[in-house]
Amino acid sequence: MNDLRYKPNLLQRSVQRVAMLRPSAWLLSRTLHHLDPPVYRLTGGKSTLAGLLSGLPVITLVTTGAKSGQPRAVPLIAIPHADDLIVIASNWGGQSHPAWYYNLKAHPACTAEVNGRSLPHTAHELTGEAKTAAWETAVRLYPGYAAYQKRAPRDIPVLKLLAVS
Repeated sequence: MNDLRYKPNLLQRSVQRVAMLRPSAWLLSRTLHHLDPPVYRLTGGKSTLAGLLSGLPVITLVTTGAKSGQPRAVPLIAIPHADDLIVIASNWGGQSHPAWYYNLKAHPACTAEVNGRSLPHTAHELTGEAKTAAWETAVRLYPGYAAYQKRAPRDIPVLKLLAVS
């Protein structure tokens, strides 16, 4: 998954630090999903506002709704792992898991849109040592995950999106 780039500049690293604070996370969790789609369309599927502001590798994950059966798209930070991706169900450190987590539990087949390309994947929740290793990598990429875990009254799930050949 060499298409995901992660080279944040000083401003982007500052945005990351602000995003991990509770008030900022609250605001961003309620606004970014409205602001990301127009930027995604304007860039031909190559970027989102979250990716531009933070410098983090962001994909658009397309799942099937657990209840509705309808396609659902959400921008997420994705940690490249060979041809696969790691995603963290942090929900900004919120009380519950994000909707996309339940969608993947009900329907593991999904699509990761990376730089304008749709790539099929199958989601698998990590446990044990694999989860610990992926979590440590994720926290090195974005320290906000550690802040989210401190706030969340739950264990944050870590999922691997396995590339489908």
